[in-house]
Amino acid sequence: MGRRLPQPRDIHALALRRPGPVTVSTGLSAPAALRNRQPILEVLERHGPTRGTLLEIASGTGQHAVWFGLHLPNLSVQPSDPDPRHRSSIDAWRQESGCENVRAPLAIDVLSADWERNPALPRPIAAVVCINMIHIAPWEAALGLLRGAGALLPPTAPLILYGPYRRDGQHTAASNAQFDRQLRAHDPRFGVRNLERVAEAAASEGFSLEEVVSMPANNLSLILRKSHSLTTADPHSRA
Repeated sequence: MGRRLPQPRDIHALALRRPGPVTVSTGLSAPAALRNRQPILEVLERHGPTRGTLLEIASGTGQHAVWFGLHLPNLSVQPSDPDPRHRSSIDAWRQESGCENVRAPLAIDVLSADWERNPALPRPIAAVVCINMIHIAPWEAALGLLRGAGALLPPTAPLILYGPYRRDGQHTAASNAQFDRQLRAHDPRFGVRNLERVAEAAASEGFSLEEVVSMPANNLSLILRKSHSLTTADPHSRA
């Protein structure tokens, strides 16, 4: 079965599966988020911090942020998104979940210069996670994400990226190749990125690729760890 372009939908009675009483959300729902939130949580449990602030870039509907907050109670989760409709959805999920360790969403656009200097960002940031963003945005968004995360994170802190990737220039599944064609037809600046190119761009911002974790539905999680020293690379060629 081929992939489809992400299309969140409005719902008015979706159960938020958590211990205790069932609640409902009037936020947006992305079916993929319901499928992948637990595998991504397991990656965070293994590779992420046990305390501090987890910054999520491009939080979308808010389903991931609330899921992480519910299951990582010692973390403070800071969602963000440039789209006001998404921020309203994040707030709906956050408020109706009763999850007190999920902060109000911030308007952060990684295409903006110096987004990491937003005075509303809590500091320090212990980790950054970005789910299904860099393939549905211009390559410059990936570069902005890496640059800002490199400036925010202390040594040894992780940046975790989730989504489909090409490896050695080749798609890892036929469904990913079809998805890539759909993305590029929608916007030539979009597309499934080369893992090696992302790792090279990350290295220029002080990250090393610690591990590549295979995920369901032909996705990968990239565990990028902030290094103590920078390496030189030219990240600006197209992925």
